[in-house]
Amino acid sequence: MQTVHLLLGSNKGNRQHYLQQARCMIQQYAGFIRKISSVYATEAWGNIHQPKYLNQALIIQTNLTPFQLLKTLQKIEKELGRTNKHHYSARTIDIDILFFEGCILKAKNLEIPHPRLHLRNFTLLPLLEIDKSYTHPVIEKTIEELVKNSADNLKVSIFETKEKYEKQILEHKVN
Repeated sequence: MQTVHLLLGSNKGNRQHYLQQARCMIQQYAGFIRKISSVYATEAWGNIHQPKYLNQALIIQTNLTPFQLLKTLQKIEKELGRTNKHHYSARTIDIDILFFEGCILKAKNLEIPHPRLHLRNFTLLPLLEIDKSYTHPVIEKTIEELVKNSADNLKVSIFETKEKYEKQILEHKVN
């Protein structure tokens, strides 16, 4: 089993519903959710003329390869209504692979670690909550160090605490 850090984001439609559906589908098709962050409200990156995002980080255990995981996550996004119109357009759900078990990979359609995660507080703050001592395998700094050195000035705030979601994940495991 490989340890993978993911980031979920939604800024179109019922954002909380899309995050919840994505978590359920990830648990069903991609891997076991080990840790979950609070949900954070953030301004849209790159195109401020759209609704705020809700973002959440997950740590999962999976037996999928990076490319199998990417394909599975893209299927989940598509099933939840994601359409790829513009690079920074509003979306029902976005699921990014941030880290994959210390792997460094650069392919046409997949780059691990995510190439811009260290520049974005909407990614760093949820990661800080669930794995602050994880070391970025390329930059060789912990999440905590990346947050301290971040130049991102977009506002990021907790929308809902993680306790609600941890309970949902636990209930899903039991049932």
